[in-house]
Amino acid sequence: MSPVKTAPAELTAGDAALRTQYLEEVLGLLYPPPCTVGDGDPEIAEYLVVPNARRPRLLIPAASASVAAAAVRRYAEPQSRMARLKRDAVVAAVRTRTTGLLLRDRIRIAGPVSASIDGYLSSALRRDLSVSVHIGPARANRKPVLQLLSPEGETFGFTKIGTGPLTQRLVRAETAALTALGTCSLTRLTVPRVLHAGQWRGMQVLVQSALPVWLPRSPLTPRRLTAAMLDIAGCSGYTTGPLTGSAYWHDLRGKLAAVGDRAEGSKLVAAVDMLARHSGETTLRYGAWHGDWAPWNMANLADALLVWDWERFATGVPLGFDAVHHELQRRIQNTGDARGAVEATLRRADELLAPFGVAPVAREITALLYLVDLAVRYLTDRQAEAGARLGVLGTWLLPVLVRRVEEL
Repeated sequence: MSPVKTAPAELTAGDAALRTQYLEEVLGLLYPPPCTVGDGDPEIAEYLVVPNARRPRLLIPAASASVAAAAVRRYAEPQSRMARLKRDAVVAAVRTRTTGLLLRDRIRIAGPVSASIDGYLSSALRRDLSVSVHIGPARANRKPVLQLLSPEGETFGFTKIGTGPLTQRLVRAETAALTALGTCSLTRLTVPRVLHAGQWRGMQVLVQSALPVWLPRSPLTPRRLTAAMLDIAGCSGYTTGPLTGSAYWHDLRGKLAAVGDRAEGSKLVAAVDMLARHSGETTLRYGAWHGDWAPWNMANLADALLVWDWERFATGVPLGFDAVHHELQRRIQNTGDARGAVEATLRRADELLAPFGVAPVAREITALLYLVDLAVRYLTDRQAEAGARLGVLGTWLLPVLVRRVEEL
């Protein structure tokens, strides 16, 4: 399992600066006083910065060549041939200890191990380990994500750390989701197991097992993907009823009320009111969904479909949300045209939702409700204020949503 998100676009200068700032923040959280960044004694850890300190993406432990190589090889699946070549070059460099040619920046951490995240995790899991740290792009839900490696270089777990109100809530939600899914008889997909959950220095900690994403991939057929989504949809049972009489609608209206005083929120509320007048009596079927089933949150092997990042899991939502979300995220990833991706996804609503048993009369409504749900999430999380690439809904999602609702 690798909860690391990869993006097709290159880092901008602004994003690079934010990553550098975020790196400093993360180090201060993981190694608080009396730990210090820099030379000192005793040394807790030494990291190589990939690719460099100006554009940090990954910190890998420098003490062991085999552990460092595993940290790079298993941290994320490259999205292009060039990215794979760069990764392989870094792996070769750390294996042969010629990192000075590619990785010139190092970070040393000194102080008592007991005060560090390394000490906490080693004690909680009762095993020796090394930590590799992912430095992600700006998002409201960005949080420290640590890859945990054994002394032999085995990736055995990933740790998410909730540092603020939003990320703490998400880490708790993922803990609850994985715990619940562990009791379901899922046959079409594999999810991580909870290895440890707790609090450290006021932060929420979740350690989950590593899914073997580094194994060879197989082509994923639409049929297999749909079967896995249906496996999740029914994991807590189904309900049926009119939209405006559902628990889902009641919850959605509550979330809208919390963002309705903002410019984009008021436009969203107006669109939802119009949607209710037109389709409020439409009967829908409700079940569970992953909440962020995107191409980068899964890996298809010959004998297993691995799916991770369950922090948005929810029950009682209109069936088919996962299919619409996956299609939209896939199109945005492939084209970079978010507004065009929304348009194209809505045009495919019939095709996407038919396998979920969604009645023809309810398919466009379901796709529009998904867009509302996604917009509410962005506004609630304040993605625009966090600098997220798609945080400003008025540039892509809202115009399409409002127009399509008006055309109903």
